[in-house]
Amino acid sequence: MIDLNLSGKRAVVTGASLGIGAATVKLLSDQGADVVFCARNAEAVSELSSYSGGTGAVSGLVADMGEKNSTEAFISDVLAGGDVDLLINNVGASPSRNFLYMTDEDWTELHELNLMSAVRCTRAFLPAMRAKKWGRILMISSSAGKYPNAALVDYGTTKAAMISMGKSLARKYGSDGVLINSVLPGLIHTAMWERAAGEIAEASGRTAEEVISNNGKGVPVGRYGTSEEVASLIVFLCSNAASYINGTAIEVDGGQATHL
Repeated sequence: MIDLNLSGKRAVVTGASLGIGAATVKLLSDQGADVVFCARNAEAVSELSSYSGGTGAVSGLVADMGEKNSTEAFISDVLAGGDVDLLINNVGASPSRNFLYMTDEDWTELHELNLMSAVRCTRAFLPAMRAKKWGRILMISSSAGKYPNAALVDYGTTKAAMISMGKSLARKYGSDGVLINSVLPGLIHTAMWERAAGEIAEASGRTAEEVISNNGKGVPVGRYGTSEEVASLIVFLCSNAASYINGTAIEVDGGQATHL
């Protein structure tokens, strides 16, 4: 029997105002986990905190994970409520910009948000997992971390670093019962890709919907993926059904990856 039940587990999801993060919060709750999440948008936090479709409790905190003090305050608030069994390092941004015009501050800001938030949360919540000999940590990276794109140079760099960190920690702490994996979404119909499609549409005289539909034709399954499809893999990797999966980097891209 496949055991996806997460009752009695406490999960943290960073950057969960919408998209993959919000879908993951809901699905974890559906499987019985109590979930604490964060986002910068207070209205989005309030809306998702009211989710009552699952059996696990859902609560949200306002935090800016790109800022060290705010991240540490979030971590402190989470730990005040107890240990964490499941950590989903999801928060991140993907600005499209020209390398030659990027400043040191641009690089530092994205590094703080995409990578250091995961470093800080993992460092804070890992010890209790080790003590209990059970835990799951997910790095929500990107296909851009494995297949670099010049327009997303800093984004891909931070996402590649997340994969590397996940593999390193998986080798170190797997024997403690803490399994650490990376998830690499491809073309997923989220607000990020809607913004990108809007920019392309504006420059080409098409609608964003036309751009998304056309781009989807390049995916072997013929469409963009959904946040829920990514969340399904995340929740599976959090469960006992994935008890021998550790140190992997799994694409959720409809078959776009061409490597062996």
